[in-house]
Amino acid sequence: MNSILQHDLNNFENILEKTKQHGIDFLNNIENIPTSNTYSIDPKTELNELGLGSIEALKEFNERLAPLMVSSPGPRYWGFVTGGSTPASIVGDWLATVYDQNTQAVKAQGGASALIEFETINLLLQLLELPDTFLGGFVTGATMSNFTSLAVARQWIGKQFGKDFAKNGISETIHILTATPHSSSIKCLSLLGIGSQNYTTIKTIEGNREALDMADLEENIKKLNGKPFILISSAGTVNTADFDDFEVISKLKEKYNFWWHIDAAFGGFAAVSEKYEHLVQGWEGADSITIDCHKWLNVPYESAFYLVKKKHINLQIETFQNSNAPYLGNPLENFNYLNVLPENSRRLRALPVWFSLKAYGKDGFRDIIENSTALALHFGNALIENDFELLAPIRLNNVCFTLKGEHNQEKVSQFLSALNDTGKVFMTPTVYQGKKGIRASFVNWRTTEDDVKLVIEEMREVLSEL
Repeated sequence: MNSILQHDLNNFENILEKTKQHGIDFLNNIENIPTSNTYSIDPKTELNELGLGSIEALKEFNERLAPLMVSSPGPRYWGFVTGGSTPASIVGDWLATVYDQNTQAVKAQGGASALIEFETINLLLQLLELPDTFLGGFVTGATMSNFTSLAVARQWIGKQFGKDFAKNGISETIHILTATPHSSSIKCLSLLGIGSQNYTTIKTIEGNREALDMADLEENIKKLNGKPFILISSAGTVNTADFDDFEVISKLKEKYNFWWHIDAAFGGFAAVSEKYEHLVQGWEGADSITIDCHKWLNVPYESAFYLVKKKHINLQIETFQNSNAPYLGNPLENFNYLNVLPENSRRLRALPVWFSLKAYGKDGFRDIIENSTALALHFGNALIENDFELLAPIRLNNVCFTLKGEHNQEKVSQFLSALNDTGKVFMTPTVYQGKKGIRASFVNWRTTEDDVKLVIEEMREVLSEL
């Protein structure tokens, strides 16, 4: 064995202890670590011929690379829709690395860690009050969850024409209907060969809404003259957290032949709260659902899952099976995730979620969700009392706002850049109904009213200096 590798093996416990302490120092100080920074490095460093060993590499990391890290898991990182990592989720993530399983099979001599994934999906179905008519699995994020679901939808479209698109390629027009899709869904249409511009945009409901106008949806369905199509609907649009009417869509499903996909990356967690569960009423009728755990479930990145109805399992296998690997066996008889997902190599992503659900239960996540929504309303009220205006009602956890007055539209970008430069808070720019805006998303379990107060004070100060 290489001498430095042998030394690391002999010194393993000390290496892990020092690494643990570095992590604890970061987490204990997370409220004081900037949400943005301008620190940079020259990435063109020379590779050391002999190697430094883990302890020396950790020292260099602390000196050169750690300053690049921002407090994205912290209480005032309100950009995108970014949760933090709860203690239990970090335990699960660390152990997923330690055990280092390639999670594929539920019954095999070479490892059956996918049983943990099965159990975790079952727990998630209970959390979200969804029936066990769904089969689920973990992927890296909402993009890959959308990709997995829409790939099966593509295969379903082919079957309506008696064709196998997975084997022979797309040979028919695939009709996509949607109103306010997330950009990741559009990316998936490109990746799937459907085309990122090949979808029909349905009108949204009048009155500052982003949800599907059901009358216009049905009119566009009728124009297809019975042709099958894919409907991409939303459980929480990214700007204003708006929801499509799933009960009406369920009734349309009884009349027309289509694949119904719901992008519920963060909004699906509304199901956990009695205050907001009405927003997802009827979503159990969907063919597929996307949910992203690093958002409101507050687990580390690279943890999302798809749900596809079990009745579509054959289509899913046709789409993703490793048909040229006889050692994998019959995919219908021996379930293996590599036959129903894009990846052949996958870590035990379910473990951080399993630990989280076991540690905090439904009550714990209900508290996180209801606290987030309460803070969003509190922030919105504080904005109105100052020199800001809401661009849309606060429906859940996202606050879409701008500087008050048309004359200030040209200052929005400058204001947000200056605000983010303070390192006290991070928010993302947006454009909503033709206006430049700012979006704050409340999903982090650490965020409190004190954080809102601090941010409002920073916003006043930055605005006064413009």
